[in-house]
Amino acid sequence: MLLDNKIWLGTSKEGPVTMLPRLANRHGLISGATGTGKTVTLQVMAEAFSQLGVPVFMADVKGDLAGMAKPGEMSDKIRARMETVGMDHFTPHANPVTLWDVYGVSGHPVRTTVSEMGPLLLSRMLQLNDTQAGVLHIVFRIADDEGLLLIDLKDLRAMLTYAGDRAGDYTLRYGNIAKASIGAIQRAIAVLEDQGGNLFFGEPALDLADWLVRDENGQGMINILSADKLFLRPNMYSAFLLWMLAELYELLPEQGDSELPRMVFFFDEAHLLFNDCPRELMEKVELTIRLIRSKGVAVYFITQNPADVPSSVLSQLAARVQHALRAFTPAEQKIIRTVAQTFRPNPSFDTEQAITQLQTGEALLSFLEESGAPSITQKAVILPPQSAIGTISDSFRNTIIETSLLKDKYPQMFDRESAYEILSAKFTSQGVMGTARVLAEEIIGTVTPPAQTEAVPQRSTIQVFDPATGTYVEREMQAPVEYPAPPAQPAPIPTQVKKVDQAPPPVLVYNPKTGQYEPQVQMPAVQDTKPVPEPKVQKSSPKVKSLGERMLDNFTRSTASGAGYTMGRTISRGILGVFGIK
Repeated sequence: MLLDNKIWLGTSKEGPVTMLPRLANRHGLISGATGTGKTVTLQVMAEAFSQLGVPVFMADVKGDLAGMAKPGEMSDKIRARMETVGMDHFTPHANPVTLWDVYGVSGHPVRTTVSEMGPLLLSRMLQLNDTQAGVLHIVFRIADDEGLLLIDLKDLRAMLTYAGDRAGDYTLRYGNIAKASIGAIQRAIAVLEDQGGNLFFGEPALDLADWLVRDENGQGMINILSADKLFLRPNMYSAFLLWMLAELYELLPEQGDSELPRMVFFFDEAHLLFNDCPRELMEKVELTIRLIRSKGVAVYFITQNPADVPSSVLSQLAARVQHALRAFTPAEQKIIRTVAQTFRPNPSFDTEQAITQLQTGEALLSFLEESGAPSITQKAVILPPQSAIGTISDSFRNTIIETSLLKDKYPQMFDRESAYEILSAKFTSQGVMGTARVLAEEIIGTVTPPAQTEAVPQRSTIQVFDPATGTYVEREMQAPVEYPAPPAQPAPIPTQVKKVDQAPPPVLVYNPKTGQYEPQVQMPAVQDTKPVPEPKVQKSSPKVKSLGERMLDNFTRSTASGAGYTMGRTISRGILGVFGIK
């Protein structure tokens, strides 16, 4: 809620506690144990930024932020909170909301290309070690140098195979490419595909300019990412949000200090970002947080324990909203003591003691003053949101998606010529597959709109941020985007290998006349006309006889005529035995 053009977040004994919009891009932290009111605080803050005309992005981990698209309802609990904070009126208010979903079910599909993700974030998403990450960097460099586009996961798979087959050719120029590392990366990609990564990588890629939008009333668009399924895969969730933050930094021009930030980015479950974060990635996160302020982007981390955020990042978070923390162990008590020391003390209460005694809906607030110094810590009660708290029905969600101006921009996927198609055309061993247009409904299933849906007013114009001019421009409702169909690929012609009748190798056959083995060329068999004759069994070569055996044969022939062959051979063997010849 706004109070004197300031963000009114809560009320303490001293009065309303507000945050200056022009200092909101100094980033912030919302922390507290489960069930202490972090989601309501996030909702109240996002509503105020939207009313100021600032677009907002937030990840809906539990599925209860989509209620911001519906006006709230008065209840006894809301009425009691209004009396506590001093609100004299409650105006139910629905916010302009655009729903997004990586899997394309609960919102517009969110996609990017493998090249835009980059090897650093992709290594974290695939959970690669340092050696495997180094090989992935080399593969990206080879694809860059040889002009091969990496759009989806099949492009990356083909590129890994291509680099692995030619590892010896690239070693001296890029470094060693171990086939074991290539195999490990291929296995990690297979796991990512099973988790739905093939839906995240592809085209059309997300245009972040579609986030920097105001509705016809000048209110900033609240972009809500459905992350209830994505949150179950922490590495994919954190890499995805880091990619969006890096893309915003590259897209937006320098702005410096201004009356309003260009965009506010809420990073829920921030501890997932810093768990097991490699040093190189951590340095990139710290640099992005430090420099993105000059682009007019405010980043707010939401986590249960402030100790989850590294001190190098925590020192850059000026706005602080601290809900209750629990201390059941000495380690937790030490953390609370450390957190209390980061607040500017208030003489009216003990900060360390107050952190453990805060009730649900209460928080310690500290924002920057006009001079830029942190304000004195205030113990305040958070205001109730003007929109609905909780989830929305499937019918209402479908209505929001169907009435969005982006309805026809992202659902239809297309596949243009990239690394996979180029390498497949060159190397038939990798297979050839024609590219074709793929409908998102074929992948995730067609969502049947309900018979009756809740009415949502149709917007005729919106204001879209133009990075070239740094201003918002009016955009009329446009017809559905028609993507040109890719050129038809001719069916692959099967390769016909011409059969050449070749003579079989010569066979050595013994010639009794010459006593030598002579080559004998066989005639080739006639195919498909006559059965192939069975090969003839060659007679074994005669055994070379010794001197005694030759003399025995001669004596046998000379005596066989008179005494018979058997008797003659016996007599001859006896005579030769006298001379010692066997």
